Amino acid sequence: MDLLDRLSDLLGPAQVLRGAEALAYGREWTGHYVWEPLAVVRPGTTEEVAAVLRLAHQTGTPVVPLGGNTGLNGGTFAPGALMLSLSRMNRIRDLNPAARTVVAEAGVVLETLQDLAAAQGLAFPLSFGAKGSAMVGGFLSTNAGGSNVLRYGSARALCLGLEVVLADGRIWHGLTGLHKDNTGYDLRDLIIGAEGTLGVITAAVLKLVPAPGAYATALVGLDSLSEALALLNTVQSGTGGAVEAFEFMPDRYMARLSRLKPALACPYAPRPVNLLIETATTVPGADPGAALESLLGAAMEAGQIAEAVIAQSASQRRKLWEMRESAAEITFTTPDIVDCDIALPLDRLENFLARMTPALAELDPGAEELVIAHLGDGNIHYTAYPSRPDPVLAQAIRARVSTEAVALGGSFSAEHGVGISKRATMAAHKDPVALQMMAAIKAALDPKGILNPGKVLP
Repeated sequence: MDLLDRLSDLLGPAQVLRGAEALAYGREWTGHYVWEPLAVVRPGTTEEVAAVLRLAHQTGTPVVPLGGNTGLNGGTFAPGALMLSLSRMNRIRDLNPAARTVVAEAGVVLETLQDLAAAQGLAFPLSFGAKGSAMVGGFLSTNAGGSNVLRYGSARALCLGLEVVLADGRIWHGLTGLHKDNTGYDLRDLIIGAEGTLGVITAAVLKLVPAPGAYATALVGLDSLSEALALLNTVQSGTGGAVEAFEFMPDRYMARLSRLKPALACPYAPRPVNLLIETATTVPGADPGAALESLLGAAMEAGQIAEAVIAQSASQRRKLWEMRESAAEITFTTPDIVDCDIALPLDRLENFLARMTPALAELDPGAEELVIAHLGDGNIHYTAYPSRPDPVLAQAIRARVSTEAVALGGSFSAEHGVGISKRATMAAHKDPVALQMMAAIKAALDPKGILNPGKVLP
């Protein structure tokens, strides 16, 4: 009996997709990667995941874990591999409002988790554009970030414990709700961000936070990123650290947005720097809008900002957020873009753009650039539109972006992970000793190299 027949006996024929059914899974969201998997299996329990991995380990079959498939770096590329979909593992095992924790399986969709928390008067604050598709296992495996990292941290900061199936089918039962557990190596942090190369996350204990009772949201125009950083510090100090989001949308982004989505045109003539700022409070009866209006008014009187529009209703707030959350839709308009996700110290973002804009013109005089950033945490999404489809040119642009970021003390990957597309960059910029340590860990936990092969490590 071959492997797929054995898997059919184990999970049921309906949960082993072959042929055309499997091909439907063989495409990444960006369209950059298309493949033909061996099959797609859909286990429904941790024990079934373990049984699948035991069979794969015995037969040396490569396995690629799959969540909502919203990644951007080829992390689910699986030609000839067994794709392990966690979509059926979508149960909430426990909800503890008193401890402010939830135990969610890997297939729970982020937006579902947010709605569940909201029904308890709490919040799960991780949020990004793909929240309607991204799943717990995926956003932990890539250590996803999003718009609220400034206040709440990335996915890693919101996870207390994990349940993980290792390459040989052993199950690590690490679903602890402890905030402190100083008992050796932090295995949780080892798995988070590993992109499914060290184990398959099947469930997690996640932190919940008090749901804000009121928000204040503004769109602000000013002339430089140095002024924007000064404004961030002013608003943080003036609100007691209540800034939830501080998003950068330059004039070129605004122009593209108004062209592709006229209903979302900037309410004023866009400035070189346009910021979506949001503060929030959990204090009953408190009005964050008054504080933000006062701070922005003082900044305008001092000549630090040129424009400011504060949302006066929930619908106006949603529209401002739609301007920001349309980024992926208006960015990925052609198949030949070079999309980069980097992180920089906050005071060096302006230096990066001052270096990268002329560098792009040097590499390709006809290229265009588009920038959008989580300015509060230093994460820039830099996109180049080359003047012609040329893989060599695209790689040269990507390499230059990474080189400039690292030279300024930054990282070549902020929140999207490494996958396939940044493996060469890993080889070029990651500390050699760090790479040796990572390779040793991979060899120890996955000696046959079956888990998401060809990803992360160069």
